[in-house]
Amino acid sequence: MNEMMARQQYTRTAIAAAVAVLMMGGQAQAQQSAGAPAEPIQAVVVTGVRAALEQSLRQKRDADAVVDVVTAEDIGKMPDKNVADAIQRLPGVNTQSSAGGEGGFGENDRVSLRGTSPSLQQTLFNGHAISTGDWFVLNQFGGSVGRSSSFSLLPSELVGSVVVQKSATADLVEGGVSGAINVITRRPLDLRKSLTVEGSVQANYNDLSKKTEPQLSALFAWKNPANTAGALFQAFSEKSAVRRDGQEILGYSQISATSAAAIANPSLAGVAVPTFIGASLFEQTKKRTGGAFDLEARLSPDVSIDLNGFYSKLEAPHQNTNWLAAPANSINGSNQIPTNAVVRNNTLVSASFPVNSGEVDNIYRPGAGGESWYLDLNGKLRATSDLTFTGKIGKTYGIGYDRDDVYYQNNVNGGMTYALNGMSPASVSYPGGTTTTPGSTAWAGGGEAQSVDREKYGQIDGAWRMRDSMVESIKFGARFTDHQRTAEHPLETRPGPVGFSNPGPAWTGQMYPSDFASNLGGGLSSNYFKYDGAALGAWGAVPGNRLLDFTLRHNWTDEFKVKEKTSAVYGMADFSGDGWRGNVGVRAIQTRQTTIVNLAGGPAPITGSAFGAYTPTTFERTYRDYLPSANLKFDVRPDLVVRTALAKTISRPDYSALGGSVSLNDDALSGSGGNVNLDPVRSTNFDLSAEWYFAPKALLSAGLFYMDLNSIVAQGTSTGTYYNNKRGVQTVYQITSPYNTSGKNKGVELSYQQPIATNFGVLANYTYADGKLDDGGELLNSSRNTYNLTGYFENERFSARLAYSYRSAYKAGVDRGASQHVDAMPSLAASLNFKLTEQLTLTFDALNLTNETIKMYAENKDRPRAFYSNGRTFYLGLRAKL
Repeated sequence: MNEMMARQQYTRTAIAAAVAVLMMGGQAQAQQSAGAPAEPIQAVVVTGVRAALEQSLRQKRDADAVVDVVTAEDIGKMPDKNVADAIQRLPGVNTQSSAGGEGGFGENDRVSLRGTSPSLQQTLFNGHAISTGDWFVLNQFGGSVGRSSSFSLLPSELVGSVVVQKSATADLVEGGVSGAINVITRRPLDLRKSLTVEGSVQANYNDLSKKTEPQLSALFAWKNPANTAGALFQAFSEKSAVRRDGQEILGYSQISATSAAAIANPSLAGVAVPTFIGASLFEQTKKRTGGAFDLEARLSPDVSIDLNGFYSKLEAPHQNTNWLAAPANSINGSNQIPTNAVVRNNTLVSASFPVNSGEVDNIYRPGAGGESWYLDLNGKLRATSDLTFTGKIGKTYGIGYDRDDVYYQNNVNGGMTYALNGMSPASVSYPGGTTTTPGSTAWAGGGEAQSVDREKYGQIDGAWRMRDSMVESIKFGARFTDHQRTAEHPLETRPGPVGFSNPGPAWTGQMYPSDFASNLGGGLSSNYFKYDGAALGAWGAVPGNRLLDFTLRHNWTDEFKVKEKTSAVYGMADFSGDGWRGNVGVRAIQTRQTTIVNLAGGPAPITGSAFGAYTPTTFERTYRDYLPSANLKFDVRPDLVVRTALAKTISRPDYSALGGSVSLNDDALSGSGGNVNLDPVRSTNFDLSAEWYFAPKALLSAGLFYMDLNSIVAQGTSTGTYYNNKRGVQTVYQITSPYNTSGKNKGVELSYQQPIATNFGVLANYTYADGKLDDGGELLNSSRNTYNLTGYFENERFSARLAYSYRSAYKAGVDRGASQHVDAMPSLAASLNFKLTEQLTLTFDALNLTNETIKMYAENKDRPRAFYSNGRTFYLGLRAKL
């Protein structure tokens, strides 16, 4: 430890306090000894990679439940730009780069545990929920409005540690079938020095956008010499340039038996054909700004309070241009007969058409973004030497919005030929047509949408120490929440009275980048025109080009409101004996849900919207759950720990799944709907694991997990008739809706870490998850194989890490009537740190070093869905401390 002490950076509380953080949901001072008189806290000073890994192992070993931990210095030494990045290399943790509707990007956005959906884990911030908002419009009101938090709002600089708890305890906030992720922020009285000042400046460069942007962060913390009062303030500003090159196959449709193509060739009837094949260029500049504070005071040896808060704002304006070939519309809409048709695996994989019935989509969203904040007050009272109470009240708010959206479509000319190439991009050409100049106006739209998420919460916990008994303590408590989630779509425009006759947006010769799609393979063309975003905005603002009528163009079909009030009580006993420890308890919860959705028609409908008359309709339900849990830990030898756990768990359904609204795509003739009668996901979970601490700072572990998911939410498709805004008539759509079914998820987690020689070390883990629905269907987000391999080097001046991650294919959901699988995806990241002085460190981080392509497919690999390239990202920075 002398080497580590020479590089002191950050102090954490004793292991007992860290375990108390875990068991009491993030209240760092809740139960240092279950109500016993406070003993002097022995500081554990952690600096450097190896010391941080050692502390994480200690917390894991001493915990009574099945947990994994990442500490602050560990995060700081990794190429981790948000909390999702920070924990993605833990066993059983999967990340994905989107919420669902926006495709795949380079930054991790959602986290799932043990091969389950992100919505089945509970994300906590210091033991309470945090509201977030999605910046992408389809995630604000569509089928992807989940309960999982968007980690894109949470930079890793805010974090003291992250605890991933995989087995339930009665005092843990319910809501995570697969587990809970508790993000614990820094606190001033935990820091080693009376005055702590830290800051960093970085240059962020993406080799696809070819732009460099700044990223700044700062921390100031003070505490008095008596360690009874302190204040901490953090601020951050992070800007990044995003460019994503993609080819998108936007769903598959069946060839109609009454189409001219099927009449001419009856074998084509019912064959799947791509709805659209698009050359998609996405451009964005994101800016994330915000900060956090923590005010802490120990008013007496028996009373302490803590007030902390957080705010983050994400500005995410973007432009998306998509050149669309339309095989399905050419056959089913324009009644064309394809030539050179080739069918494979019941899919029309190639064909030629005399006319392309597609268009060019130009979407400009200058007002996309999101905000998130919380304010949290904690208190502790030691009533007697054996009885301690802790309390928490707070409020959190999140919003995702899309304002001043402009959507413009161009007509195209010429024919169209395409050929699907499995998991390589499709070949598309437009014989006889031009792609280098804009055509006339085909359609125009845009508007405004937002989702708002808010919660008020309060809880009280007690711990009563039992003397001279196998039962060490009795814990009990109650918690109350009042949650609201709304999806609003007040404006969905269409062309106005002069929208088709006025000239289109001003075009001054802009084209796709000359290297567009060069990383995707397949020889795709870059010879496409594009508009400047400001020109699209200017055209949309011209009076008469679009109908900007908030009554006539109110798209009520996308809207819903979910109100949810919960109350919970629990009791739990901690007990121990010779060589073993454990806890057993039960948590009882009542959930009251009120869902308001707009239904077409009704006895006294609201009129005036072009989308039809509607009636806001209220659905109410109340249900109760009783969740017993037990955790046992056996110290078989000083270096060998065996754990087992059994618990019932629940996760409430996604908000959009409950909302019951129907979100429609008028071009693809598909949509997503909800189900107000959905039950929560209920599961019985079992864990068995062994941990061998065979050397200092070393671990070899193996664990089994099993989840009996008796009410898992799955997605199915059906047809429904709705008003088509673009065609102006009632039209049949394919609707994806959720329903309750049952399933199983079982698997194995293996983990190994060890320092090697003096300065080297290695970490490796592997997770096998076998998740299936009982009817044979796929469990959403279940990757069968996940593994991570990390090597590091560290001495007094220099440290380096290289981290490789792999996740096998998984089904992300159903989109536009077709499954959306994400193919196997490796990832390679690196970080270098060079200590210039004791106060200054030069840093270099790199993400996606191998420049991987995100690949997606539908029911099989003869039906690709998307190919995305986001480029490599590099960070060069300077970190300072006083």
